[in-house]
Amino acid sequence: MTVLPDDGLSLAAEFPAATHEQWQHLVEGVLRKSGKDVSGDAAEDALSTTLEDGLRTRPLYTARDAAPEPGLPGFAPFTRGGRPEGNSPGGWDVRQRHAAPVEGAVLADLENGVTSLWLVLGEGGIPVAGLEGALDGVLLDLAPVALDAGAATEEAAAVLLRLYAERGVAPEAARGTLGADPLGWEARTGEALDVAPLAALAARTAEAWPHLRTMTVDALPYHEAGGSAAQELGASLATGVAYLRALTDAGLSTQVALGQLEFRYAATADQFLTVAKLRAARRLWAQVAEACGAPGAGAQRQHAVTSPVMTTRRDPWVNMLRATVATLAAGVGGADAVTVLPFDHALGLPDAFARRIARNTSTILVEESHLARVIDPAGGSWYVERLTDELAHAAWEFFRSLESDGGQAAVLRSGRLREDLARTWRERSRKLATRREPVTGVSEFPFLAEKPVPREPAPEGPSGGLPRVRRDEAYEELRARSDAHLAATGARPRIFLATLGTAAEHTARAGFAANLFQAGGIEPVTGGRFEDSGAAEAVLCSSDARYAEEAERAAEALRAAGCGHVFLAGRPAEYAGVDAHVFAGCDAVAVLSATLDRMGVAR
Repeated sequence: MTVLPDDGLSLAAEFPAATHEQWQHLVEGVLRKSGKDVSGDAAEDALSTTLEDGLRTRPLYTARDAAPEPGLPGFAPFTRGGRPEGNSPGGWDVRQRHAAPVEGAVLADLENGVTSLWLVLGEGGIPVAGLEGALDGVLLDLAPVALDAGAATEEAAAVLLRLYAERGVAPEAARGTLGADPLGWEARTGEALDVAPLAALAARTAEAWPHLRTMTVDALPYHEAGGSAAQELGASLATGVAYLRALTDAGLSTQVALGQLEFRYAATADQFLTVAKLRAARRLWAQVAEACGAPGAGAQRQHAVTSPVMTTRRDPWVNMLRATVATLAAGVGGADAVTVLPFDHALGLPDAFARRIARNTSTILVEESHLARVIDPAGGSWYVERLTDELAHAAWEFFRSLESDGGQAAVLRSGRLREDLARTWRERSRKLATRREPVTGVSEFPFLAEKPVPREPAPEGPSGGLPRVRRDEAYEELRARSDAHLAATGARPRIFLATLGTAAEHTARAGFAANLFQAGGIEPVTGGRFEDSGAAEAVLCSSDARYAEEAERAAEALRAAGCGHVFLAGRPAEYAGVDAHVFAGCDAVAVLSATLDRMGVAR
């Protein structure tokens, strides 16, 4: 770590140095007031947060949490970036994704801030025959192109290379990637592709087009199947190693083979984990390059994409905020290229407004926030350095386990990787169901009266391999049931909030209950009598003290009025007439699904 010289101007010079133990003592006092009698490290553990992959984030990081020396930007192990200058002065490559032929969209993007194109071709994308038309008017010596053509990669590459030749693009001016990713395609579809012809294509490309890459290591299939950060990194390393073997078998030197790869990772709204993931990815790939005898060529080129898993179909406007945080994290983490998926990506084809907001997200961070002017802005943070180190170790262990089971192709075909990812997603799904991982606008603060955002359907992408998951999927199913019920009957299913006592006593729990049931498309009704509410079930909402006095009597009155099921908002306790409880940490998805079933809302 860099230590600044003592300039004699320390603002804390007149105060005694605080110790870690003193801080822990203060924490113990606060926890004791909340009923937790813990001390020492246990007090700190009580405030720690458990992440996936066995990682934990602590409430305080100090010099004792120092990680291994990350080196300098542009030098091995490349933790701090693949280039000494980072992304300055112009910022990262703003790469817009196009998966359908929309007239004028490509040129509009390039004229308004986009610096490269990501073109999805073949199944689920633009027809390969339409590639020339999609690039009509594009200055190919100025705008790098990243192809994503799956099984049609050789055909698409031939078209692009022909266009380079016909338009007089100098070999050294062509940049981008041909996007060959046979293992990524197999992960998406279950269809195995022969890597040998693609490795031969890489050999020809490396000789004729020195700055054009051929292979893409796309880690998005593993992220989209529910994988953790360490699993995403480990799978990308195993894929990259498999491609290195194929490329060197095709006659390329290790150094040239390393230069033929570009890695694609997901950037999420968990900003610190995203920063650590990109830094750890570069460090681990440098470790692979060193083991292959080419440490100086181990600078990983990274393409970060805002996570499709985090995008929601309900309240899609919130996706703009998620994408902004994810883009910031990608930039801080040192990604070379960043794609911001439009906020309506989960709804279908983005419109011009959505594409403009997507590209402007990067523009604001680079041009107005000046994020790219600082090289590795997270470097030196004890928290980020420690998280990077711990994530790197977890990812390396996962990578080693994949290699010990035969490598990436073998674990895809055996089903081992699918089960690993599914296990991780099951654990995360429990957090989503209990709202310990909240989804704003979906599981928290839903808006039942929101108007749909109509979009043209996007082309069906490839399928048949690993599943694609979304954080909103369980709640989306519930909301879809409510929507169908509204269309069929003219009203949503309703629940009556029976508030007891004063507003001070019932407001908090009534708000909690309303929020919970709206997440399942159930409309809360307050005020008046239960008989007039149009509801079939009710929730008692008040304080524990008021419950002790009135809960049983109120439940009896609700039953007499025809209420078929009585909830109580609060921790479980025995009250006659109360059927179930709703509380922070309950399984919201299970509660809501069962409630819709009882209300006769069809699945």
